[in-house]
Amino acid sequence: MLPLQPIERRTGLTRDEFTQSYLEPGKPVVFTDLINNWPAKEKWTIDFFKSNYGNLKVPLYSANYSKPGKGYMTPDRLLPLKEYLEILESGPTDLRMFLFNIFKHAPELCNDFSIPTITDGFIRDFPFMFFGGQGSKVALHYDIDLSHVFLNQFHGRKRVVLFSPDQSRYLYQHPFTVASYIDVNNPDYDKYPALRHVQGYECILHPGETIFMPSGFWHYIEYTDGGYSMSLRANESYVRRAKGLWNIARHYVVDKGMNKVMGDNWRRIKEDLAHRRAEEVLAI
Repeated sequence: MLPLQPIERRTGLTRDEFTQSYLEPGKPVVFTDLINNWPAKEKWTIDFFKSNYGNLKVPLYSANYSKPGKGYMTPDRLLPLKEYLEILESGPTDLRMFLFNIFKHAPELCNDFSIPTITDGFIRDFPFMFFGGQGSKVALHYDIDLSHVFLNQFHGRKRVVLFSPDQSRYLYQHPFTVASYIDVNNPDYDKYPALRHVQGYECILHPGETIFMPSGFWHYIEYTDGGYSMSLRANESYVRRAKGLWNIARHYVVDKGMNKVMGDNWRRIKEDLAHRRAEEVLAI
């Protein structure tokens, strides 16, 4: 197992304390009470979504999401939300729904939460919900736009593993992407020797809690139970926003374009480049 230290959990954290202890140094933290005053905390149950939005067609992704070829980064299927929630309730499944802006289809849901005052720079136009079945996994990556992420858990538990940006050189990042394909739970030190130098964080995120993931932090997530959460993004830096736009451009233009042209060969090229970069770091 990779060496992982527990993420601090805080109750009653003030804006000044958060800024000094977590935001400025770029350190993750779990808030136990940030969303206590949100109606959504108690209101957004599975039965609530089934009854009110069960007919809404939603895109679902399986573990094939990142496999090269024509289906690269595209949904496996569309299902009514009610049918998908019944799948989640029935037991383990790898089907996930992510980066889905349900609020465009149901703007009244925005009345059930409020933008936190813990920091500035929240991007109001992009709240996203994430649903996943028990046992489903989110491969190691960092968010392409480089925003800070506040992930708010409503139903079920998640295991969250984080690595700071300064660990990127050890994580075998695929070039032109924000992805790494190492196995966080069973690291292969022979194939990926730089992993011996990695240091990270982990926690179990419970319903009603919020995890703060600073800009550029790598994250791997396991759905301990079937459940769902909502992310709010914040980015107070224009320089960081510009870097995020550049990330998005090269990802969608270069990576997706080359994948369509080369398929598996492009994946192998990225893997080779990731190994070369790590070897260069180890040689220093």
